[in-house]
Amino acid sequence: MLDVQLVHTLVHGSVVCCVRFSSDGKYLATGCNRTAQIYDTRTGAKICVLMHGKVGDLYIRSVCFSPDGKLLATGAEDKQIRIWDISKKRILRVVDGHQKEIFSLVFSLDGRLIVSGSMDETVSIWDMANADVPPKVLTINDPHSFSGDAGVTSVAISPKGQFVAAGSLDAVVRIWDVATGHLVERLRGHRDSVYGVAFTPDGKGLVSGSLDKTLKFWDVSGLLLSGNANAVAGAGASEGSSSSSSSSSNGASASANGTKKVTGPGTTGQQDVFVKRDGGKKIASPCTMNFTGHKDYVLSVAVSHDGQWIVSGSKDHGVQFWDTRSAVVQCMLQGHKNSVISVDLSPTGGLFATGSGDWLARIWSYGPL
Repeated sequence: MLDVQLVHTLVHGSVVCCVRFSSDGKYLATGCNRTAQIYDTRTGAKICVLMHGKVGDLYIRSVCFSPDGKLLATGAEDKQIRIWDISKKRILRVVDGHQKEIFSLVFSLDGRLIVSGSMDETVSIWDMANADVPPKVLTINDPHSFSGDAGVTSVAISPKGQFVAAGSLDAVVRIWDVATGHLVERLRGHRDSVYGVAFTPDGKGLVSGSLDKTLKFWDVSGLLLSGNANAVAGAGASEGSSSSSSSSSNGASASANGTKKVTGPGTTGQQDVFVKRDGGKKIASPCTMNFTGHKDYVLSVAVSHDGQWIVSGSKDHGVQFWDTRSAVVQCMLQGHKNSVISVDLSPTGGLFATGSGDWLARIWSYGPL
């Protein structure tokens, strides 16, 4: 079991849309209406305020430190990404390209790339070293999308920078190969929009959180094994093109559209798998665990630096700590008085942060009892 203690309560002037630690864990950035703030995680002191305009509402949906801690990227409702020099409190670069508001940003671990996800149904990969290089735009072109709206709510980049994952309003998690821009995996299983995605530190797992009140753990190790530069088999054409299916003696059935349902022993019951052919070999990313317990929408997910814990924030005002190996809840927190919109775990361990609709961000400590 876990011992969790409230360390700092950080009062804001509006809804806290996002929280994110620096790579050394010394600082926490938050985004709210018109401003991004940076706090010292040890003292709780506000050390920096970055103003985004002076009139009207402009919610900062996403914040992200560069790995060296010198820059802060912010994504907002005005479709722009701003790159700030933290020490000088000024904008170094404004990145334009999205057609709708930006919901999610992440730096690659080497600081070379920024990945952005937008309601315009695209993920963009930006080169930070060369502002003249146009972004690599990953477009969701899916005529068989469940809802018809595939706005991107959340993005994550794998630890070695090979893959980008995105959760979207159409309940699908998609994974692209960064080098080629090819879609390499389409993970179906959630019953409502996916609002959070996070890779595990070893890059072999992916966690997603959804408005269906659940989290899922996907085994994406097959992508690493394949050295993947190939697109999903028939990605666009195969979906829905045929309804024929085949069954095997182990209870698995594979349809011609590449989706396989697996029923068998274990904690997950039915697993949703997208099967991809790579040089004649089938690569699959099964959902190996379902995390159930939240009473309302799951709005954010994060994985600890050691891969041991998954943290989720929900519209039920709660935060839940889950054991990554068993999907069992280890701790439930009810400190906020409104939706927990954003959660993040310190890359150095021992702390996590929450941002809420109650106009508060909080920093908590965690450790074994």
